Amino acid sequence: MNHLLRSLRLSAACLVVATAVYAQDTLVPPVFEQIPGPSCAAIPQWNALAPPATCTSAQFSEWLRDITHWRAERLIRVGYDDSLYREPSLLWTQSSFVQPQMMIHDRKFYDPSTRQYTVDRYLDDVNQRYGGVDSVLIWHTYSNIGIDSRSQYDLFRDLPGGLSAVKQMVDDFHRHNVRVFFPIMLWDQGTHSEGVSDAEGISRELTSIGADGINGDTLEGMPRTFRNASDNKGHPLALEPEVGMASDEMLAYNSLTWGYWDYTFVPSVSRFKWLESRHMVNISNRWAHDHTDDLQEAFFNGIGVESWENIWGIWNQMTPRDAEALRRTATIERAFASLLTSPLWEPHFPMQQYGVFASQWPAETETLWTIVNRNGYSTSGRQMLLPYKANAHYFDLWHGVEIHPEHEGNLSVLAFDIESNGFGAILEETAPDPKLDKLLPAVRALSEHSLSQFSHEWHSLPQQLVPVEKTKRVSVAPDGMVKIPEADYVFRVNGIEIEGMNDDGVDFQYPWESSARRYHEHKIHIGSFWLDKYPVTNAEYKRFLDATHYHPADDHNFLKDWTNGTYPMGWGNKPVTWVSLEDARAFARWSGKRLPHEWEWQYAAQGADSRLYPWGNLWPQSALAGPDSTIAIDSTQDTLYFPLPDKGRDALAASDVDAHPAGASQFGVMDMVGNVWQWTDEYVDDHTRAAVLRGGSHYQPQGSRWYFPQAYKLSQHGKYLLMAPSIDRSGTVGFRCVVDGN
Repeated sequence: MNHLLRSLRLSAACLVVATAVYAQDTLVPPVFEQIPGPSCAAIPQWNALAPPATCTSAQFSEWLRDITHWRAERLIRVGYDDSLYREPSLLWTQSSFVQPQMMIHDRKFYDPSTRQYTVDRYLDDVNQRYGGVDSVLIWHTYSNIGIDSRSQYDLFRDLPGGLSAVKQMVDDFHRHNVRVFFPIMLWDQGTHSEGVSDAEGISRELTSIGADGINGDTLEGMPRTFRNASDNKGHPLALEPEVGMASDEMLAYNSLTWGYWDYTFVPSVSRFKWLESRHMVNISNRWAHDHTDDLQEAFFNGIGVESWENIWGIWNQMTPRDAEALRRTATIERAFASLLTSPLWEPHFPMQQYGVFASQWPAETETLWTIVNRNGYSTSGRQMLLPYKANAHYFDLWHGVEIHPEHEGNLSVLAFDIESNGFGAILEETAPDPKLDKLLPAVRALSEHSLSQFSHEWHSLPQQLVPVEKTKRVSVAPDGMVKIPEADYVFRVNGIEIEGMNDDGVDFQYPWESSARRYHEHKIHIGSFWLDKYPVTNAEYKRFLDATHYHPADDHNFLKDWTNGTYPMGWGNKPVTWVSLEDARAFARWSGKRLPHEWEWQYAAQGADSRLYPWGNLWPQSALAGPDSTIAIDSTQDTLYFPLPDKGRDALAASDVDAHPAGASQFGVMDMVGNVWQWTDEYVDDHTRAAVLRGGSHYQPQGSRWYFPQAYKLSQHGKYLLMAPSIDRSGTVGFRCVVDGN
């Protein structure tokens, strides 16, 4: 969703700047979520009118006075009420410094072989790599939503084990003091209707499992109706919009926000944190391979980060250096969470070394400074000048040691080291703080290795094709199968994932490739094989059940459109759906067959001439009515090629498999495109499983570009994330089988 979010952000930024300039006097107008730091601290430019210089104390003071005045007036203008931040049940939001968006398909989170949520395994992984999390956003919808007419609420109910197992999973997170969010998609208005408002629907849903918060996908602020709905149920949920807030007034009912920020040499100030120091922002820089910028901005502002690595099934793991930096910054932030909500926060506290920036967080007996070095070189020696206090003690929290300042008149001079692009933290105390007894040895042990000793090199995660065992070779045509001849075939295909651009790690990694990527081309020798002329039908699957009494251990949604063990009257010749990849493989084994490799499926549909569709290169009716067109396909003749698109909120049944004779491939294989998606290969990595789906389906939910996209062209495939049969089964996914030839 990155491109749309950036457009929204830029549009909102222009609006906010205009509002700030014309409606409220300020020398430093906010740019959406960010207040620019002092311009005098920027890197010198060769074409500047003035020679390079450092900021003076007067310049820092003028900048701080201006943004402080802006804040005071802004809160008056929006009629700010801070009661949300005094609500006891939501105080935890003020220390939620590390929050990953976690895909339900992450293999660390659920084990389909035991049918158990593995919360401990998931948390052990993040604890080991970067020190753990404070909350987790469990993502169960996009990018699979829209493959059929199940709504976000239906998919929630389809989670393995049902609501009782989901509630236990939430309890398992709570046992580790980790809070749990689920998302809301207000754009999901094209699938099955829940029959209630979204505010009511998700509040009811999350209250039933004891979850803690709602993340508003693509929202610039969660509407107040969500605050009212959860409060009325006696289970206040934390509201966390994804794209900041369109109005500062929303601070009064949104406890947290995400931050999509632009990064400059001079750290900016969080607009929402500045207006309300108890408001938590988690900066998201999801596609970055280097998180120095967002980690430093978060630490400077005393806010959190979105430790998002599994991005729609694309694994973007933090480098060891970034992970270690997060471990150390979060350790300090958690220890001093109460100081980081100080209303006396002073960003851009004057420092002595150029390019070193600090925020001051004062309290009655303690003051904390969170410090970042934006230089590409280390700094040492004189870093801070503070008013002399006879009873003050100073601690370098980054290195876990006490500092003994030098005195210069009425000043204390603090000297310490900060590595290049590194971090620092200083604590001044005038009364003993018992938590230092444990904290100092812990951070001292961490600091034995500098961040520079950890690798900052990023690598994508290798994928493996799940092996497919060959069948017994057959030379005589099996019943209902078509001979596909041996060939040297140029296999050319690309994924149609909505996000991920062409980053390393997107889509799939074929056996001949060094990493996953979106675009693929490879010349491959394909031996002869037999392919089902049609997708497996309900009648054929019924014969399999009658013969084997097959029944999956995880049977939720299994043959969902059947009743009392059989399909509806008149549906015998329709493709069987609501079968998982495992269910399809079971049928194939029974019949002495296997599922096709993707390149076999494509070759059988495409032949050797690289045609776009099984029947040729033209989409029926006209080029204007192609699969990417908004023009309706309503020609009766076109139904000979594929079904008419089904665009309602509840999907209709698929067509009979022989209803589209003009859609045959040159080998005579039928119903390859536009009726039901078809299972082919499966790929796995350490964190994700996904299946390659081919052919597209008849169902096209309307109203949003975020629904699972169609792949009607033979040069395209869909990537369907896998978790468990219960939720993997779909009303638009079927299959056909292969037998190997001589």
